[in-house]
Parts: sequence; structure tokens; C-alpha cells
Amino acid sequence: MLALLHTSPVHVPVFDALRDAAHPGLELRHHVDAGLLERARRDGPEAVAEPVAAALTRAVAEGARAVLCTCSTIGGVAEAAAAGVGVPVLRVDRPMAAAAVAAGPRVLVLAALESTLAPTAALIEEEARRADRPVEVRTRVVDGAWPWFEAGDSEGYLRRVTEAADSVTGADVIVLAQASMAPAREATRVRVPVLASPEPGLAAGAAAARAGDG
Repeated sequence: MLALLHTSPVHVPVFDALRDAAHPGLELRHHVDAGLLERARRDGPEAVAEPVAAALTRAVAEGARAVLCTCSTIGGVAEAAAAGVGVPVLRVDRPMAAAAVAAGPRVLVLAALESTLAPTAALIEEEARRADRPVEVRTRVVDGAWPWFEAGDSEGYLRRVTEAADSVTGADVIVLAQASMAPAREATRVRVPVLASPEPGLAAGAAAARAGDG
């Protein structure tokens, strides 16, 4: 069983649909705690280290063979807590970051929240060092997008993200930093790759969970 740690309930049907399409038979168990993101935005990601570790411990106690954190802001905190829980803990955006580094040195990160930019940029730079590739990471907040998300207007939210992606120049690849931005990938008209985290992230989580079952 793969547990998923979310900071918004909107991710539950997204990952269920991806599971049904690509990983039939994989059991998912969703843990949603919006307060983790609220506190991380206010006080910094490290402020939620203890509640994140507690959430991971609960997931393992309920039978998780691996845990996938779908929130880019707290993903690094979740990974850091893995040693104390006894199963693999993955951040959903790591496979995306590796793909971005492979796509080219000029990476543009789009995020709807300021708090997501630094963790995502640091992750891409980490993957570049691991791959021994040069990278230049630029970051940009999609102005005005998050209020649409908070209001539950996914159409308005994704429209803002799409417009921001379509305006990008001077990049080899665009990274959509948050899982909630993924549907905008299909609507963009830019000529460079636009990467989103849910699909490759779930694939990595599924592999880790199945390895644990073995």
C-alpha cells in the first residue's frame, strides 16, 4: 500500500485517476492536512517537521510500504523524516526535477505560492549535481493564481498558470512546481517541454511500495 500525504483534498481524485490509468491494483491511502501548508507558509517548512514525521508514522502504522508527499513546499521535510519511519518517503517532484535537468540547463520554475519556489529550485540544483550537469534555475510566481485555487475555481487558476507558461522565454524547460498546476500542461502552447509532478511522482511511489511488498 502506498500512502499519500497531501495538503489539499483536491489531489485525492487526481492521484486516484492516475492510479486507475497506470497502476491498477495499487492500493492508495490518502492523508490530507491543509494545516501543514498553512503553517509552512507562515513559519517556514522546518516548522512542520514534527507533525510531518507524526503523519508519516501514522501512515506506516496503517500499513504503508512507502509514502509519497505531494506538497512541494514540505517535500524536503518529509524526505528528511524518512530515516525515522522505516519505509521509503518520496517527494512527488523529485522525478520531475531529474527530468528538468536532463532537458536542458535553463530551467524556469513556475509556482502559485512563493513558499514553493526555494524548495523546488534547491531540488533541481541537487539533481543537477547528482547528474553532473550544469543548470541555471529561474523562478517566477504566477501572479494572482492562488486566490483562484483557494476559492475552488480550478478553471481560473489553471488559466492563470497556462498564461504564465505561454509567456516564458529564454528557457529550455518549464517546471510546474505544484501538483495542482499539472492540468495546465496540456493547455500550454510553448515549444519547450512543460513538466508536471503527479504522473512521474506516483510512478516512483508505486515502485517503492511494490518493492516494499516484495
